[in-house]
Amino acid sequence: MPEPLRTFHPPPLHPRRAVATGPAVRPAVVIAQALVGAGALAVLCLWWFGAAPAGGAGGRLTDAGRATGLLAGYAAAVLLLLMARVPWLDRTLGTDRLARWHARGGRITVSLMVAHVLLILSGKSVTEERNLVDETAAVLGYPNMVQAASAFLLFLCVAALSARAARRRVSYETWHVLHLLTYLAVYLGFWHQLSSGAHFIGDRAARITWYAGYGTVAALLVWFRVLGPVRSARRHRLLVSEVRPEAPDVVSVYLTGRRLDQLRARPGQFMRWRFLAPGLWRTATPYSLSAPPDGRSLRITVKGVGEHSRALARIAPGTRVWAAGPYGGLTASRAKTGKSLLLAGGVGITPLRALFETLPGDTVLVYWARSATDLVLRGELDRIAAERGLRVVYSVSDPDGYRVPLDARSLRRLVPDLARRDVYVCGPPRLTRAALSALAEAGVPGSRVHHESFSL
Repeated sequence: MPEPLRTFHPPPLHPRRAVATGPAVRPAVVIAQALVGAGALAVLCLWWFGAAPAGGAGGRLTDAGRATGLLAGYAAAVLLLLMARVPWLDRTLGTDRLARWHARGGRITVSLMVAHVLLILSGKSVTEERNLVDETAAVLGYPNMVQAASAFLLFLCVAALSARAARRRVSYETWHVLHLLTYLAVYLGFWHQLSSGAHFIGDRAARITWYAGYGTVAALLVWFRVLGPVRSARRHRLLVSEVRPEAPDVVSVYLTGRRLDQLRARPGQFMRWRFLAPGLWRTATPYSLSAPPDGRSLRITVKGVGEHSRALARIAPGTRVWAAGPYGGLTASRAKTGKSLLLAGGVGITPLRALFETLPGDTVLVYWARSATDLVLRGELDRIAAERGLRVVYSVSDPDGYRVPLDARSLRRLVPDLARRDVYVCGPPRLTRAALSALAEAGVPGSRVHHESFSL
């Protein structure tokens, strides 16, 4: 195998501000944001026209609490829709963008709920001339208020566990199970709003609209997260055929099944895999396809970083697998030119390896890893490069002297026509941020930079 490329030291650059960039904002993104904003405006109209405002300072606080409560209910429905795994939304907006919107929407939803609770209690406390503790005890005696309080506490619990500092200390499997509590919280909050909300009690049209919105989201969730995967499992009957070591703590899992061409999976996409084995069946985990699907078999390549991924190294051939998807838009359909540059880091090579074999035109791959033994699928990459007449560049930190700096000058030196290429990026968050910054400085238009992040 050829040696990794040695470090070169380009001349110093003049100071220049680099701004990280991602895919350009597409019309579909603008339309989606406009629709969400229009829904929020409709909710505010319901608040404004749906019930007479109360008088006095307490009444104004209570009225503001009703507005934040309505917005919180609407935001919760949008939150669920973003993670319903609707393939059309996934392909149109991108998995990483949906995940970012979901995370941001979660913070907004919890903030609205906190504001709703504090404003309602403060308003009623002023009106009834009671302190907050006594008013809280009195409010809990209202119909469905215990359920509402339980929903609020569940949301706070999930929000606390989703905070970055706490998330690093909780395994993915634990976080996933606890995150399912949001469904229960939304369910309890939904009935609280209909039974206690002043804007719904006397307005049949408002109740029907609220039912229709939540019913649509619930139907999408049930189909795409439950019934769809079950239907796909029965149709394709995926089985593990082989587990093959690729690098330290990295294995490839080969799967066979029936009518796999009907999945219509494309290089660069991922699926959510549920391995029906002890300790694994409860969680559906996203892994990218690491080889182009051929209609007869599928392959994923996984690095053992958690309980689930480490257990795949020991999974037995013949294990049944349920797979949902395919998802993701990191495919050849995003390319706008006949030339591409692939920037991979660590196990982020998996979707780019499939693209390296299938992207049309001149393609260059640059692959960063800690050491030569961590260059996953290197033999395959060398073979593809030789067969297609393409170029692959390896960069490792150990031993010294074999690292390619991830900066604009280095990328331009490696690929002189960088600004005229499509660029695909996949790797750890730190590498992705560095790559986006370097590409922006190198003058690559944001519309030709394609990346997706699967960190949770």
